[in-house]
Formats: sequence, structure tokens, C-alpha cells
Amino acid sequence: MTWLELLRAEVSATSMRQAGERLGISRTAVSLCLSESYPASTKNIENKVLDVLGKVDCMALGEPITPTMCRSHRERKAPLHNPVAMQIWRACQHCPHNPNCTAQEQRYGSH
Repeated sequence: MTWLELLRAEVSATSMRQAGERLGISRTAVSLCLSESYPASTKNIENKVLDVLGKVDCMALGEPITPTMCRSHRERKAPLHNPVAMQIWRACQHCPHNPNCTAQEQRYGSH
């Protein structure tokens, strides 16, 4: 589901005002995004929508997590001091949600 589809679903379930409050943006910004006439870059709004409304099925943890949590797990340095954290980190390096892994596997072939 794209960020815009997530936003539309949230507005359908609640309202533009409530969706805006949940995301920390104005009702006007929500309306402009939905009409695809937002006058500036929507990257910050997209990130907010994905972080608040989007979930990633984490294969390592076995539960849905936010994209921000997913990114922090995969982009941190290898946790050499903690075997459990290292196991999660290793799984993140080969996860389909990891854009670096996907790009690398497309270039060099699947493992």
C-alpha cells in the first residue's frame, strides 16, 4: 500500500482533521495531498504517513514494526556485544524490506 493509499484509508476511517492530528500535519495539508495538489515536496508527509500508519512485517522479530524501526535495525552497526541483536541484524541484512539488499541481489543474482 502506498503512503497516499494509507492516508486515504485513514481519512475514510476517521476524518481529515483527525488524520492530520494523528500525523502532526494540518487538515489543509491532508486535503492537498489527497487531491495531489500539495505545492511543495511531500517527502516529509510521506515519511510521517509511513511511520505512523504503515507497518512492515519484520521477519526477524516476527511482528509488524514501523518503517523507522525497520530502518534503525538494518542500518545500525553490527551489535557484536549481543548475540540476539546480532541474529536480528543479520536477518535484516538479507530482508526483502532492505532496499540495499534488494538492489544488491538484483545486481548479483539471488542467494
